[in-house]
Amino acid sequence: MTKAATAGDTLSMHYTGKLDDGTVFDSSEGRDPLTFTAGEGQIIPGLDSAVLGMEVGESRSVSIPPAEAYGERFDDRVQQVPREAIPDNIPTDPGTQLQMQTQDGQAIPVTVTGGTETHVELDANHPLAGKTLHFDVTLVEIA
Repeated sequence: MTKAATAGDTLSMHYTGKLDDGTVFDSSEGRDPLTFTAGEGQIIPGLDSAVLGMEVGESRSVSIPPAEAYGERFDDRVQQVPREAIPDNIPTDPGTQLQMQTQDGQAIPVTVTGGTETHVELDANHPLAGKTLHFDVTLVEIA
């Protein structure tokens, strides 16, 4: 009898993640499979639950809505920061990943999304927030 993946199992899987337009945003192709413990929050919730019940060698295609992936996108997480508030040695090209600190010292990852001569636009949303993600997964191992 073959074993199906259940919460608490250590699983290894190969995957390809795509956006609605077919753009690949991540893949294990050419790398070792992704290994994680099912049901422990180590990967996005929708994908974590989608692999439960799979058997080794089984492949599945799943679509994960934003609420079960990286959440919705919020406009209030985009801020205009005066250029003079950013040290000259910090790159501000669009797409650059930076870290900001909150008033209580917590580090928040942000992405430079634009700017003007006087301001830089920083987005604290996850780059995949608000997007439905499509995954092709193949379960390689249950440990």
